[in-house]
Amino acid sequence: MSELGRHLKEARLQKGMSLDDVQEVTKIRKKYLEAIEAGDYKVLPGSFYVRAFIKTYAEAVGVNPDELMEEHGNVPAAPVDTTMETVIQKRSRRTETERNAKWLPTVLMWTFPVLIIAVIYWYASSNMNKSDPETVDSSNVTNEQQDPSKIQPSPTAVGGGIVSNSPSAGGDSTATATASPTIAPTATPVPSPTAGPVTVTEDRKSGKTTIFKVTASSGTPVEVKIAATGTSWLEVYNGENSQGEKLSFGNTAAGDSLSFTLGAEGMYIKSGYSPATTITVNGQEITDGKTSSRLLLELDSGASGGTEGTEDTAGNTNE
Repeated sequence: MSELGRHLKEARLQKGMSLDDVQEVTKIRKKYLEAIEAGDYKVLPGSFYVRAFIKTYAEAVGVNPDELMEEHGNVPAAPVDTTMETVIQKRSRRTETERNAKWLPTVLMWTFPVLIIAVIYWYASSNMNKSDPETVDSSNVTNEQQDPSKIQPSPTAVGGGIVSNSPSAGGDSTATATASPTIAPTATPVPSPTAGPVTVTEDRKSGKTTIFKVTASSGTPVEVKIAATGTSWLEVYNGENSQGEKLSFGNTAAGDSLSFTLGAEGMYIKSGYSPATTITVNGQEITDGKTSSRLLLELDSGASGGTEGTEDTAGNTNE
């Protein structure tokens, strides 16, 4: 192992990061990271990539890359890429006609969509501006209906009804209509579910991951808090692994406090240095007892007793 590789490895371990963590941060393949730590630069694709990969690796673990390369002068220098110089010289000799020919397909590609949008807009605008010849003059209708000289008052019967004259077998008679009030049915309020207790138990292990089962009544919010007392590499995802939605990603500092809500999809937490992070679920601390932790929180989907109880209460009230 070279001195430079030993320096980078020690910095990585102090950060509590594995080679997999560095690979995920830098996007450099793990076998190249191992080659840098071992000083075996022949494995890397070229001398140019040696310095670039070392610089990226150093920045990921918090080491100044310039000072590192200056201290360890055995890093191969990047050679002059003669192929690139030849390509640049050829490009500089292109004529103005060739440059225009390069941009012509792009201009044509964008011209046709713009023309189509313009035609659609013109067609829609012309249809909106057409007037309907059969439109009724609403002002005349309103005036005719509101003319007080044409409104015949109706006699009012006892009780608020209207007296109307209707012919009968014995002659004219007066019929009295009585208005009856309508009573709207009243809705019975349904009590909302109350928050129940939350229990957290260590369920099983899957590889390096410790899985905790979180049981809570339906409708009870489950809050996950992470308090940092020092520096640690921390990742938090929605889901069962690091492929889910990223909630937090980076180093913590003393005094940092993060809060999340556990959903049905679960939550995956990675702590590079567990003693510097305290993880609690609704106030209950969880840990796998390791220096570098990988925890998975699963919300118990079968805990639906609170919802069923609410439905029974609502049914008894309605009866």
